[in-house]
Amino acid sequence: MSNSDTICALATAPGGALGIIRISGPNAVGIAGSVCCGITATTPANTIHFTRLIDGNEVVDEAMVSVFKAPHSYTGEDSVEISCHGSRYILNKVLELLIQKGCRMAQPGEFTKRAYLNGKMDLSQAEAVADLIASTNRASHQMAMSQLRGHFSSELKVLREQLLKLTSLLELELDFSDHEDLEFADRTELKALSESIDNHITRLARSFETGQALKQGIPVAIVGKTNVGKSTLLNRLLHEDRAIVSDIHGTTRDTIEDTIDLHGVTFRFIDTAGIRQTTDQIEQIGIDRTYQAIDKARIVLWLIDELPSKEEIQDMTARTQGRTLLPIHTKTDLRPQCCDHIAALAPVLSISAKTGQGIAQLEEAIYHSANIPTLTDADTIVTNARHYDALQRAHASLQRVLDGMAQRLSGDLLAEDLRLALDQLAEITGTKITPNEVLGNIFRHFCVGK
Repeated sequence: MSNSDTICALATAPGGALGIIRISGPNAVGIAGSVCCGITATTPANTIHFTRLIDGNEVVDEAMVSVFKAPHSYTGEDSVEISCHGSRYILNKVLELLIQKGCRMAQPGEFTKRAYLNGKMDLSQAEAVADLIASTNRASHQMAMSQLRGHFSSELKVLREQLLKLTSLLELELDFSDHEDLEFADRTELKALSESIDNHITRLARSFETGQALKQGIPVAIVGKTNVGKSTLLNRLLHEDRAIVSDIHGTTRDTIEDTIDLHGVTFRFIDTAGIRQTTDQIEQIGIDRTYQAIDKARIVLWLIDELPSKEEIQDMTARTQGRTLLPIHTKTDLRPQCCDHIAALAPVLSISAKTGQGIAQLEEAIYHSANIPTLTDADTIVTNARHYDALQRAHASLQRVLDGMAQRLSGDLLAEDLRLALDQLAEITGTKITPNEVLGNIFRHFCVGK
């Protein structure tokens, strides 16, 4: 892969009314001009032109062509975007002509990789492009936009500048090692600032759990005895007959998953096998998977159509430790006075999945139980496992600095761990030289037109 090449690719999904072909590289305008009438090397930057796409004397299509000149383009290079009709024949023909004139097909993520290499964005912003394309709800869109606009990068820049100042003062002491009592870095200030930076890094790392939940969907397990209305509730929430509903006990033998959007946040509902004593081996496997679903869930909906025993309450409370448990009285159209409250648990919500009674209140309770922070475009929520790993390692390095100061270790040992923390934060934005294989792994997951 070379930045001296001029690359091209389809930047829109096939099958639409229109298709956009993107070209980028040193000969982008010249190659486009060999296919697009009226486009030349002197065509002004940041202009849009009506043109005909030609193959010799044949007119392939009529199109709109946007021309951008370096460095004011997405990639930082000369770039052209051809907006033509979405016919597969037309798009393939135009790409074929561009390749004949000197382009090569872009690799996945190569346009964004060039933007990173040309300084148009850092590595965390480049990864946010993929997240933005993949966003499926308001929350994931907000998180991607915040990262793309550089809010995460700005926070890391401040932290790195503080660390760099401390590292520089410690390393300055090494130049005067003959003077054993000389300290340029005040140890009290060093400890306070290291703790402050570490607390900031820890807060960012802790946001990863929320970020993953918002990005992938917050898991909600629907559990309870057989024939208590779990599948009926799932169907009601989804507004479709997703799960089989039957009066026969033990109909659901495996977990069924689907998602809904509540206030811009995706919730992933998991319908499970009914919990009961059974000698059926297949049904028992389904019940074991119910317990696994509880372990993975952030919220557990415990459906009840009769007052549970003290032992059942204790067992469910123990199994859902660390999760939000919402007891739900179901079938209120049949049993309106089943149980208004269960000792030691939250007040019971009453619903009828069959008639829809109480479903709106249940959806609100589920949303509020997720404790979703109010997000703005300026909020930083870590969603990327690579970023989380780097933050964890930076935290470990700073902990060694704090432990070293407590043990009164020499400045050179403290400086080494501070340098490690600096490098680990730099890995996130790519301001540290990153191996080509790491870059390749990041960008190969992008779609071709990006």
